[in-house]
Amino acid sequence: MSATTTAKMAPIEMFLRDSDATDSLARALAATQPAHASVYLRGDLGAGKSTLARAWLRTLGVTGAVRSPTYTLVERYDTSRGEALHLDLYRIGDAGELEFLGLDDSDAALWLVEWPERGQGGLPPPDLRVELAVQGTGRSARLLPGSPAGETWLARLSEFWWVAGLS
Repeated sequence: MSATTTAKMAPIEMFLRDSDATDSLARALAATQPAHASVYLRGDLGAGKSTLARAWLRTLGVTGAVRSPTYTLVERYDTSRGEALHLDLYRIGDAGELEFLGLDDSDAALWLVEWPERGQGGLPPPDLRVELAVQGTGRSARLLPGSPAGETWLARLSEFWWVAGLS
């Protein structure tokens, strides 16, 4: 599988001043996500990828432990919208190693993939790319569509923020 990109919609950029702001972003993304979505989470170590994923999964109804997949590589969760996969591919050498994770037959409603470049060619293409970076005492976030579904998603997200008074 190869990643496709689209440039029709401008990225959404924001500053996340603290963990509450990160949680708000996760809630908004969960509230507006399509029925099936693949999200690539990019950023250096400590940029907030796992924090965002954890808040997103909580928003979707995960009540038990939300473990980081740093060592297991993948964690599966039952959510209010179906199965969600949280992958952390930092420790794999190449996409061929994904074969051993049993993902081929997954019809997951949500893929949250940290370090997606390490699984290039073995992952579903992204609907959304979330780029996070440490900026002062907070984080910068940049949301980019990766598919037509991603463009629709970002448009819904923009409207959601406006209606909810979050912009």
